Amino acid sequence: MDEYTVEIKRTDADGKSSMQTFKVPKDKVSTVLETLLYIKGYLDQTLTFRYSCGMEICGSCGMEINGKPHMACSFVLDNFKEDKIVIEPLKHFKILRDLAVDIDPFFDKYKAVKPYIIRNDDGNYQKELLQTPKQFDEYMDYSMCIKCGLCMAACPIEGSDEDYLGPAPLTAAWRFIADNRDQGKKMRLEIVSGTEGASRCHFAGECTEVCPKGVNPSFAIQKLRSSMLGLEFQKLFGGK
Repeated sequence: MDEYTVEIKRTDADGKSSMQTFKVPKDKVSTVLETLLYIKGYLDQTLTFRYSCGMEICGSCGMEINGKPHMACSFVLDNFKEDKIVIEPLKHFKILRDLAVDIDPFFDKYKAVKPYIIRNDDGNYQKELLQTPKQFDEYMDYSMCIKCGLCMAACPIEGSDEDYLGPAPLTAAWRFIADNRDQGKKMRLEIVSGTEGASRCHFAGECTEVCPKGVNPSFAIQKLRSSMLGLEFQKLFGGK
């Protein structure tokens, strides 16, 4: 019977880690998520991992697969052309157990950039705030982020500086700055202009490479830097 050899990094509640090997029949699985569900259902019920929708929408099942961050639900094993798969928890996140990591610090950074429409009026509208297709296109690509954290795991700065805001939060900042309905541009630029903000990025581009939804965090950070420069010029010449 054709089988996949699956090596999984296991970590117990005391933080002790080791690799465990499983044999999984190829005709029973097609994705890494199905592989993990097979192992949990038939081989080892103690295996811990996180997932929800199973269709690359919720962002729950991010993990390292053969050394790179991927979504387990959309990683098709047959496309990989290898019979051995190594699965580990996402890098740069604290491991809770096995493949489940603590995502709270990530969402704390995400919330820090105020990822919502900010208005300077009373919000008492009689009709929708309309947009042209061109205005919508300005931020549409960045709004596709599913907050899976793959870009955070791929970012080399995240690995060396845990205080760095990181690609997903910075992309969220640009997504709302680029939205013509939003009036919080100056506030957000002040937030991302700190020493742990956009200027900390080295433009390695790993974040863009691993994004499962085709978002380009690296370009969003460049746009932030350009806007930050504009804000500094405004301050220099007395603008508000």
